[in-house]
Amino acid sequence: MAAIVRTAQRDDWAKRLGAQVVAVVSNKATAAGLDFARAQGLAAEVVEHKAFAEAPDPRAAFDAQLMQVIDRHQPALVVLAGFMRILTPGFVEHYAGRLVNIHPSLLPAFAGLNTYQRALDAGCRFAGATVHQVTAELDHGPILGQAVVPILPGDTAQLLAARVLTQEHLLYPRVVAELLRNI
Repeated sequence: MAAIVRTAQRDDWAKRLGAQVVAVVSNKATAAGLDFARAQGLAAEVVEHKAFAEAPDPRAAFDAQLMQVIDRHQPALVVLAGFMRILTPGFVEHYAGRLVNIHPSLLPAFAGLNTYQRALDAGCRFAGATVHQVTAELDHGPILGQAVVPILPGDTAQLLAARVLTQEHLLYPRVVAELLRNI
């Protein structure tokens, strides 16, 4: 998220693309990204998913509230960055074609969690990150961009994750800017 905000500011997306990052929304009040957003003069909002635990359908209730908060900002794109919640099909449909995410693997390989260790265990020679459109099927939306990182002898999941993260910080802002050019 911070890499996207910094790139938007550095590359003057407001002037060049007619777009800007306007808000950061988290389901965790302690998320560091909220403090970063406030420091950048962005709206920073929280919708705690735990607050909906007693609802008849907690996920749907959370997603409905999340949509209300997001929609107040009238986004051209909704960019998930570190948002580790599975979203309901209704939420995904509401933002169809405008909802993107980044995943720490070369999708379609290793959807879900523990991607680095799974790539190491499988004997892969390469790992990476994928920016994709979000669909109702977890980590299976159309691929918008990928970054490839070699797996080196002696790599651990932590070492690999650090190398992939540096590429994520380049890939995600680049793909978002490209999407904004085509809106």
